[in-house]
Amino acid sequence: MVGTGDEEPSGCGPGSADDQAAQFSAMLEDSAVDLYENAPCGYLSTLMDGQIAKVNTTLLTWLGYRREDLVGRRRFADLLTVGGRLYHETHFAPLLSMQGEIGGIALELRTADGTRLPVLVTSVVKTGADGQPLLIRTTLFDARDRRAYETELLRARQEAEEARLEAEQAHRAVEAERARLQRLATTLQQTLLPPSLTAPAGLEVAAHYHIASIDEVGGDFYDLFPLADGAWGMFLGDVCGKGAAAAAITSLARYTLRAAAVYDPDPAAVLANLNTVLTHEYHGADPRFCTVLFGVLTPDTDHRDGGFHLTLAAGGHPPAILLRADGTAHHLPTHGGQLIGVIPDAHITTTSVRLDPGDTVLLYTDGLTEAHTTHLGRPKGDDDGRYGDQALLDFATRLAPTTAPATITALRGLLDTLGGGVDDDTALLALSIPHPIREPKQ
Repeated sequence: MVGTGDEEPSGCGPGSADDQAAQFSAMLEDSAVDLYENAPCGYLSTLMDGQIAKVNTTLLTWLGYRREDLVGRRRFADLLTVGGRLYHETHFAPLLSMQGEIGGIALELRTADGTRLPVLVTSVVKTGADGQPLLIRTTLFDARDRRAYETELLRARQEAEEARLEAEQAHRAVEAERARLQRLATTLQQTLLPPSLTAPAGLEVAAHYHIASIDEVGGDFYDLFPLADGAWGMFLGDVCGKGAAAAAITSLARYTLRAAAVYDPDPAAVLANLNTVLTHEYHGADPRFCTVLFGVLTPDTDHRDGGFHLTLAAGGHPPAILLRADGTAHHLPTHGGQLIGVIPDAHITTTSVRLDPGDTVLLYTDGLTEAHTTHLGRPKGDDDGRYGDQALLDFATRLAPTTAPATITALRGLLDTLGGGVDDDTALLALSIPHPIREPKQ
């Protein structure tokens, strides 16, 4: 067939392969933009100084901001709560700088109307062809469902209490619900304590957590962790109250203490940081507070037999007990420290002591000293039927000289003896310096 000369060249018509490919490419580009802007998670790109350069529609909707409110005007840290900014500056940002990537970190954002939005954050540093960092890309996942876990736990407990008041035919259902709650409480309690403690070189360490009731999540906590230049940080504390609310404060206190110690290991400064976080995050009609001992152990490299220097700061917590190698024991003078989280400028007391070979230091919460003893036949006396600080000091004196493991073993036996009189959780942490093993003379 002879053409008329008006036909379009092959491959160039409106329905040609080239046009279809171009249209498909345009659709792909539109889809990619839409996928970024309306993804089920928030996306954020910042310069290396934290200034926001790009943000998707999803995150803007979560926060209630306009794009022009954030891009070029705010830093990522500006979107965080006070506690979140402290954690970001002392922990998150330094780790990201060192590793180039950090993921699954729980933070809280402050929305435009002042409410809090819990998120899980993953950040990656993007580099150029020369290997130099260019920007930080951050993905944020809505973590409100995780926060709802505490509400679910409280709701389930209330249901269990109501079920116990029902008729005898509901007894099995009540018991099953109670067992489920116990498993939840035990699991939550375990997440608030370190799975194990590593002893610094030249020290022995032992700890114990005594649960007074498997139905309640307690607020006692402790930890031991390395700091710079061979120093070690240690803390032990007690949050006011029980249950999911106390567990939330316990978790915040633990990571704040560790993060603050990395930033400035001075014990008084660490407790001041925790006080600032608690008074900012929890105030008004529902304040949350705790008692804490925080110490820094520094090896004494100048002494022939070694030893450590211990600087201890206290915020309203019972004083530690020092069991000396010579068989004596006494409280370390930290009386007068105020509760952490009640007032903005809480008074914090500090003391310093040298630990020699054969010495042991014991930290404890008041679940032990506040235990009832009248059921054992002891008169009420000056402590009004409580075990008391003096009784614990006398008990420690009989142990000295001793070691950290032996101290904790003895105190576990004491707690067993007190039995049902211990109606509050008790945390115990002990450290000791072994006597050096000397080689026999030739």
